[in-house]
Amino acid sequence: MTTLFISDLHLDDRRPETTALLTEFLQDEAVKADALYILGDLFEFWLGDDVPSKCSTEVAGGLSQLAKSGVPCYFMHGNRDFLLQQDYAKLAGVELLPEEQVIDLYGERVLLMHGDSLCTDDIAYQQMRAVVRTAAWQQDTLSKTPQERLQMALQLREASADHKGNEAMSIMDVNQDEVMRTFERHNVLRMIHGHTHRPATHDLEINGKNAQRIVLGDWYTQGSVLRVKPGSYDLSSF
Repeated sequence: MTTLFISDLHLDDRRPETTALLTEFLQDEAVKADALYILGDLFEFWLGDDVPSKCSTEVAGGLSQLAKSGVPCYFMHGNRDFLLQQDYAKLAGVELLPEEQVIDLYGERVLLMHGDSLCTDDIAYQQMRAVVRTAAWQQDTLSKTPQERLQMALQLREASADHKGNEAMSIMDVNQDEVMRTFERHNVLRMIHGHTHRPATHDLEINGKNAQRIVLGDWYTQGSVLRVKPGSYDLSSF
C-alpha cells in the first residue's frame, strides 16, 4: 500500500531526459501504487489543451496507461500550467483537483496544495496570481492564437526570472502565518505541497497538537517523490 506524490517537474521539450525519467517512473514504481498525485507545475508552461507538445503527448500517453492499469491519477494546477483543462485531463486519464484539496490518506485528513498561495510575502506575485487565475483572463488568453499565447508565456517566464533575481529568497518561501491559517482553516494536521523547490519536512504545532508540512522537491536535476504508506511518510530523491 503506497500513495505517491510528485510536483514541479517543469517538463519541456528542451529537457527530454526529465520526460524520460517520468515515463520510467510511471511504468515502474507508479504502476504498483494505490494512487498518484501531481501537485502542480507538471509542465514548464501550458499554452492550452489545443496546443500539444512532444512532451505533453508523451506524458498523456504514460498517464493514461497508468490510469488504465487501475492506478487513479490526480492533477492539481501549479503556477506554470494553470491553463490545463478538461480536454487534456481526459486524454491523460487524470482527475483535476481544486487549488486546495483535503483527502483521506489511509485514515488521516491531509491537505494538498501546489503551495504558491502560501508565499504571501511576495506581494507582486500574489497580485499577478489573482489576475491570471480569473476565468475572464483565462478565457481571453485562450482566445488568442497559439503564437500569441507563446509570446505571453515567454514574457511571463522572463518577468518571473527577473522578479526572482531582484527579490530576497526569503520572500519566495512560504509565510508562516499563512501556513498556520491554512492548517486551521482546513482543520488538518498534515499538509503536502510543492512550488518552493525546497524539499523538506517541517514539524510544527497547531493549537497544541503536533503537525507537519511536507514540501516536495523539483525535477530539474533529479526526481523527487513522497511515498506514503499507512503511518509512514518518506520524502526522497532518485
